[in-house]
Amino acid sequence: MSEDATDPIVMEALEWFVRMRDETVTAADRQAFETWLAADDAHLAAWKHAQALWARFDIMQPEFDRLRRGRSPLSRRNLMLGGIALLGGSAGLYTFSRPGLFAEYTTDIGERRTVRLQDGSSVELGSYSALSTFFSGTERRIEFYRGEGFFDVSSDPRRAFLVHAGGGTTRALGTKFDLKFVEDVVTVAVSEHAVQVETESLSTLRLEQGWQVSYGLAGLGQPTEASLDAVEAWRSDRIVFQDVPLRRVLAELERYRRGRIILMSDGIGDIPVTAIFETKHAENALQTIADTLGIRLLNAANYVTLVYRVS
Repeated sequence: MSEDATDPIVMEALEWFVRMRDETVTAADRQAFETWLAADDAHLAAWKHAQALWARFDIMQPEFDRLRRGRSPLSRRNLMLGGIALLGGSAGLYTFSRPGLFAEYTTDIGERRTVRLQDGSSVELGSYSALSTFFSGTERRIEFYRGEGFFDVSSDPRRAFLVHAGGGTTRALGTKFDLKFVEDVVTVAVSEHAVQVETESLSTLRLEQGWQVSYGLAGLGQPTEASLDAVEAWRSDRIVFQDVPLRRVLAELERYRRGRIILMSDGIGDIPVTAIFETKHAENALQTIADTLGIRLLNAANYVTLVYRVS
């Protein structure tokens, strides 16, 4: 269920399935469901699909029960809807492990903090970020697990300053730079001096002040001029999107709010978004995007938000 999840009939079937298993279901609800089911053969097919998803969700029920006990406002209905969506949506089965779970330095949702490193360098960490340091007599290595950081590197000719993130390494050449690691894509933007970026495929480039480059599964991209005000806007609790695909926008907003955001249709993921939002109001930003683009949000408490096309 990826593209078909954007079909309003499939979404209705998921809603009915959850409602029928809720302990508050009424006789009127059951009668309305029977009427809906008999109205169209497509309804029955969608219902069977929802039942198949439940069989997979049932395997995860003990874990969801544990989450539910820790979140009293999270209703059985919302929890089930979230579980079914996670199993059937384009994002696949959501694992509960997190990158950087045992990182040396972390930030929570919506938190920013500046860390002074042992060599005198500093890094400002953005929302939901994590890194660890590994300093020796020959190098200063940072393992950057997730999120975004602004690095101000102290000079030390004897020890290289390396930031490993994803499938690549950024070497500071006496510099200040921003590094963002979101959705398996790493973006490096240089604010002062230069860096050298090298990927595991041995592609290497020198990135000068005012330029940025991204790398990921598709390899090392081409450098482009960076709008440094936009790149560093997060340091002032703002986030700027300039013709950014919706899927990347949603991944970015997910770092500033509780709960998953799942894009239920790849077909709308490429829609460009240009906007400026306050990071402290990510929920309002998400709703504004939905209203502007004519897409729909289906919220399951604070656990998951489904994003799909309006028919």
